[in-house]
Amino acid sequence: MHRLSGTHSPPNPSPRRRRRSLAARLFAVQIVIVAGVVAGGAVLAYLSTAGRAEDSARRQVTATAWAVADSPTVREATAGPDPSRLLQPYAEQVRRDTGVDFVTVMDTHGIRWTHRDPAQIGKPFLGHIDRALAGGTVTETYTGTLGPSVRVVVPVLDGQHQVIALVSSGITVESISERLRGPLTALVGVALAALALGGLGTYLVGARLRRHTHGMGAAELSHLYEYHQATLHSVREGLVLLDGARRVVLCNDAARELLGLSGDLEGLPVSGLGLPESLMRALLGPAPVRDEVHLAHERVVVLNTSTVGPGLGTVITLRDHTELQALSGELDSVRGFADALSAQAHEASNRLHAVVSLIELGRHREAVEFATAELALAQQLTDKVVAAVGEPVLAALLLGKAAQAAERGVELTLTEDSRIDDGVLPATLSPRDLVTVLGNLIDNAVDAAIEGAATAAGPPEVTVTARIDGGELLLRVADTGAGIDPQAATEVFRRGWTTKSGGRGLGLALVAQTARRNGGTVEVGRERGAVLTVRLPLRREAADHGAGGAVERAAVRNGSEREAVR
Repeated sequence: MHRLSGTHSPPNPSPRRRRRSLAARLFAVQIVIVAGVVAGGAVLAYLSTAGRAEDSARRQVTATAWAVADSPTVREATAGPDPSRLLQPYAEQVRRDTGVDFVTVMDTHGIRWTHRDPAQIGKPFLGHIDRALAGGTVTETYTGTLGPSVRVVVPVLDGQHQVIALVSSGITVESISERLRGPLTALVGVALAALALGGLGTYLVGARLRRHTHGMGAAELSHLYEYHQATLHSVREGLVLLDGARRVVLCNDAARELLGLSGDLEGLPVSGLGLPESLMRALLGPAPVRDEVHLAHERVVVLNTSTVGPGLGTVITLRDHTELQALSGELDSVRGFADALSAQAHEASNRLHAVVSLIELGRHREAVEFATAELALAQQLTDKVVAAVGEPVLAALLLGKAAQAAERGVELTLTEDSRIDDGVLPATLSPRDLVTVLGNLIDNAVDAAIEGAATAAGPPEVTVTARIDGGELLLRVADTGAGIDPQAATEVFRRGWTTKSGGRGLGLALVAQTARRNGGTVEVGRERGAVLTVRLPLRREAADHGAGGAVERAAVRNGSEREAVR
């Protein structure tokens, strides 16, 4: 087996390793900024210090020159035959005492009488003297025998204010620079210390930022945020994040829809969202919640909560349970129908045996009368329901509930003014909602009638009214039970409220929620027992249709349905 010769190149580093992290980039930028700020501050401080030093030197030489010019010794010496003999030692003494670099006294032609270098005495002064000869002051930076210097030239005046001599005093630029060397050294030290402290602070901030960002770069953080937002808004489960103060940090689209919220919610306390009381208690409770069913404004939701560390906040997840709850209610109704059909089948079997026995006994007339009476009794309720309620879902529900109530010993009747033609109800009002509302109302009424049968004067009864009333669908269910306490009229629609042992307290809450979702209302009243009335608004054209020509068409259709039932 032959080996391939050659060098092996190391694997390329991952893109994440090649890219500098956000913390590293911020560290580099902050170091540059800090260095620029410190350097700029140092330059400004140096220029300011240099300017102040030059101004100080100019004030110093001006004061020295005027002090010499006003001296009586100078005036007397200028009138003598040899001014240099008296003025040279005087000028040098003044120079040493005041700290200036030179004090020069000269005649009005600029010929020196004094100088720091005695060899320059008798030579012309290097600089401008014209303004001083006119009685003014000359201030300038000029290069003389001692090099560049800040100097001033002032006149010496006699008693008649005539210029009799000139005095110049100055400090060399080198001396000024020497004076700046100490402050400049301190300034450089302070600048380096500020740079070191700024760099250390920037490093510490960068290290902390690196820990919080997990060493990711700006592009990675941007992509992560985009994925985060896309995920939160695409999941079907509702997600709400609360901080330690129970304020909303995040609420995705599904949570807004489930809780019926809108607008800007970030920063709002959860207590200010207007949620139902039971749901609010679960959200604000100290203990975590696991798969609790709660009623929102228009939805049934399954709630889960979990805390994020001590005092950091809470994660809330919501799942839509509305359809499942509705299907559960329909399943309960179907089971009730099945039980009622089973009971009717059993009763029909007994009646059939009775008819057969009468025939075998030769009592043919009695057998016909018995069978006809039973058929008329069953058909009477069917005809009444089919004639009054053209909506097939409601008609089937009423027939099934009537059979179920009869099985439990409760008489369910439909009032004479009940009438709902087929096609009147709008498409926006789903049959499932109708089953939820009317089915739960009848179930609660039957239970209440049975419970109140012990104290009621007559047999337990439930009366149902279903009709179109002023552009609204009116569903009214009355029972002969004990009724509802007026003080509890607002509590009956709250989740968990029930008078039955082992009850869930969810039926009437679902009724109120379904009515509210369809823009309707629920009212609680009292006659012999409790009376609950639900009003659901209809479209204008649907209401007009119900009041007009659809009556005749419905009558024909109901007649054909009765023939089909027979």
